[in-house]
Amino acid sequence: MLISDKNLILENDRVKLRFFQPEDIIEFKKIFTDDEIWKYTVSKLQTDDEIEDYYKQAVEDYKTGDKYAFVIIDKASNKIAGTSSYGNISEQDKRLEIGWSYIGKKFWGTGVNSNFKFLMLQYAFGTLKMKRVEFKTDFLNSRARKALLKIGCTEEGTLRSHTLMHDGRRRDTVFYSITDSEWEKLSQ
Repeated sequence: MLISDKNLILENDRVKLRFFQPEDIIEFKKIFTDDEIWKYTVSKLQTDDEIEDYYKQAVEDYKTGDKYAFVIIDKASNKIAGTSSYGNISEQDKRLEIGWSYIGKKFWGTGVNSNFKFLMLQYAFGTLKMKRVEFKTDFLNSRARKALLKIGCTEEGTLRSHTLMHDGRRRDTVFYSITDSEWEKLSQ
């Protein structure tokens, strides 16, 4: 298991990341009500059942080492802003993906996104000694694509008709990455 510490905290002046707890479900139900959040996502966390299932899956994924789900806390408001995870982990290849990122709409454009991604990248390269961190998003999600380029990712290509979305649409998925040598330059 790459990350065995459920008490892991990643933090800077803007955000705090910690493992998903059962009491977080209540806050997710409050912030994930806007349909616009789910326009470009593979799954939705809008109903009580969807959020509760997501929590159960996060706990199971932690136990198997398949994924590590963080809750993102906006320190300015001391409120939960969303969630993001490490997944598709390959210890042998020294790579992982940062994804499954869902942010409440009121936190868009506040710096929460770039700050939590920076912390996750910093931990992935600095502590976990990854050689590559991957991201992927919907080709149509220009907002996410611009944000990934802004934090220093390289766009690698598009897989056409790659993923079935929650609404039945087939998504073209754009892949991005940052390598350890690139991170050394970006993090200075």
